[in-house]
Parts: sequence; structure tokens; C-alpha cells
Amino acid sequence: MTRIAFIGLGNMGGGMAANQAKAQHQVRAFDLSAAAVERAVAAGCLAAASVAEAVAEAEIVITMLPAGPHVRAVYAEQILPNAPKSALLIDCSTIDVDSARVVARQAAEAGFRFADAPVSGGIMAAEAGTLAFMVGCEASDFAAVEAALAPMSRVTIHAGDHGAGQAAKICNNMLLGVSMLGTCEAFALAEKLGLAADRFFEIASKSSGQCWSITSYCPVPGVGPQTPADRGYEGGFASAMMLKDLKLAQEAAAKAGASTPMGAQAEALYALFDANGFGGKDFSAVIELLRGRVADLH
Repeated sequence: MTRIAFIGLGNMGGGMAANQAKAQHQVRAFDLSAAAVERAVAAGCLAAASVAEAVAEAEIVITMLPAGPHVRAVYAEQILPNAPKSALLIDCSTIDVDSARVVARQAAEAGFRFADAPVSGGIMAAEAGTLAFMVGCEASDFAAVEAALAPMSRVTIHAGDHGAGQAAKICNNMLLGVSMLGTCEAFALAEKLGLAADRFFEIASKSSGQCWSITSYCPVPGVGPQTPADRGYEGGFASAMMLKDLKLAQEAAAKAGASTPMGAQAEALYALFDANGFGGKDFSAVIELLRGRVADLH
């Protein structure tokens, strides 16, 4: 039984921690939300009163936090001073590359092994233990990281050195945001042209327009596999989180001198959607903005 500290029990972290407990690991869980901790305890975790208490005897520390400043602060102020030097530290948050590299350097200077390992797959995959992990770490540490993530993972890929996991996540989610907008535009146009959504789905999913946003995450209810569209666009991957990832991609592009015009357009559309009060809806709900039917989301 491995002793795991799990910090951050939100929509993603809660399901991830539960899967570590299901794998018969001892999971000490902490979150600022008492309700989130209660749900983790109901799923088999042990409650910790603080980050310091959670990590005190941990063999593995896993964090799932909102943004770069939170990750920097939690590691510098609470994890590095209190965790055993033998602990493997894994941050699964989606943050900027610079923050990931700063924390990695601080961890190394303090004598720890560290990996940035952001995820893809959304809430349903977090609960099912079928996430995809993109890992940035020393090559010699990857086998240990892969084993630690196994109860939560469908696939774990070594992207490269520290920060590479975040780079992969940012690029992947920019592509996802752009492809979802293209998928939504196509369905909205098909509707205007009198083409039934199920007919278009069957054609596009078997033709050159095929993509994950069509075949696995269709934004139209009643078409293809069940998705958040079939639940009133609730659950899944919140539009506000997609906007956060697109902003990270644009910030990274600006620093790197990369041209990402489609990513910029995607950010602008999701910013508009979020500004209209729909940040909590699944990111596929943007189809209603393109249809001119956002009132249907209230």
C-alpha cells in the first residue's frame, strides 16, 4: 500500500483521488473546500487538516490546482518544507510552462524528484480512471511517474524534460478548442441548409472532416455517443477552463514568437461566451452562440 498525498479535490482531482483509493493506496486528501474533502473520504480517502499534514509521510504527492500561482505557492510554502525528501512529486494542474519549470527547479534544489503531468479527458475520464497524462520529467524518473499515475490513467506519455508536459497540454487544448469551434460551425451550417444532424454526423464521422470533436464529443444532443450535449451541456469540460487553456496558449505563443491566429480567434470566441455568463457550461455549448440561441442555455 503506497502512501499518497492528494492536494486539490475539485471536479478533476476528486475523481482522480478516488481512483487512487480504489487501487488500495492510502490517500491523505486535502482541499480548501470541506465538502470536497467529505466526498473524498466517502470515496475511501483519509482527510488531512492541511497540506503539511497530508504530505508529512507521503511516498507520492499529487497536486491538482487551479493555476500557476497556486502551484508555485503550495509547493514553495507547504510541500517542499514538509514532505519527505524521498517523495515523488507530481503536479497534474494545467499551468504555464514557466511555472512548471520554476517549481521543478525548486524541487530539484530541495532534493526532490518532480514531474509536471497535466491531463486530458475531462471529468468523466477522471472518474473512470481513463485520463491521458502528458509528462515532463527526467527520463530516469518516468517509470516511477507512470506507475504512480496508473490507477488514474488510460495512457501516460513522456513528453520530455520539465515543462514539456505543460507545453503538450497547452498545444493539445488549443487544437481541441479550434476543432470544436469548427465542428460547431459545421453543424450549425448543416442545420441552416436543411441537413439533419444525425445524417451529417454519419457522413462527417466517416469522411475527411472526421475529428474527436465529432466522433467522441459531438456538440449536438442525441447524435453519436452520449456527451454533455445530452445533459444540457452540464458537466464535462467547462468553457471557462477552455478559455483558461487558450489564454495560456496565447501567452506561450507570444513569448515564443509563434503565430497562432486560429488559437487567437478561438480565445476570442470563448471569451465572448464566458462574458455572457456561460463559463460553467461545457465548452461544446458554444454551438448555441454560433446558432444565435444562447437564450436556450439559461
